[in-house]
Amino acid sequence: MLKLYGFSVSNYYNMVKLALMEKGLEFEEVAFYPWQSPQGLEISPRGKVPVLQVEQGFIHETSVILEYLEQTRTGPALLPAEPFQRAQVLALAREIELYIELPARTCYPEAFFGMAVAEAIKAKARDELLQGFASLTRHAHFAPYVAGDSLSVADLYFLYSVSLARAVGLKLFGIDFLDAAPAAKALLERLEQLPNAKRIEADKATAMPQFLAMIAARK
Repeated sequence: MLKLYGFSVSNYYNMVKLALMEKGLEFEEVAFYPWQSPQGLEISPRGKVPVLQVEQGFIHETSVILEYLEQTRTGPALLPAEPFQRAQVLALAREIELYIELPARTCYPEAFFGMAVAEAIKAKARDELLQGFASLTRHAHFAPYVAGDSLSVADLYFLYSVSLARAVGLKLFGIDFLDAAPAAKALLERLEQLPNAKRIEADKATAMPQFLAMIAARK
């Protein structure tokens, strides 16, 4: 059986978890905080989650895991078979990661964990996020999903990265980055209501107190 290593607070972990659930695949969740021990780095060389264990060994990096599942497992397709359309979905996912997820992540300590972030870093993140959301609205379709008429890998990144970036905008800058994109805002609300997404959110809420305690202990 597939084993998914990580923790339910991680948005990248939840991207893979939702893919597994939407595909109807059986898997076991293994609570895993790789920074806790040298042994963890043997499973995740960079000390990051998620990690997927398969018969041959361990696979890391979210985008690689998602493509592996698409190539080796059955269930509803999350990537188109046609090469050009597949490239469009992967590009959208990559754009969300590079131009929305990463700038927003520099502000997570202040937005979510009560730690101060330098004003210069926040100003840079704000500018990059404005550009990133503008780029997304130019490239994405939201018809009704990010890349077209079906759920795809791009929607996994959208749900679990854009939602956090939007929270950063509201908490730190008083900006709703989706105000200018009502179709995107509607899609986010619809994705949050997926039965599997609601189960994942419940798991996240359950895991959050322990995660916050671990973060506090590491300060």
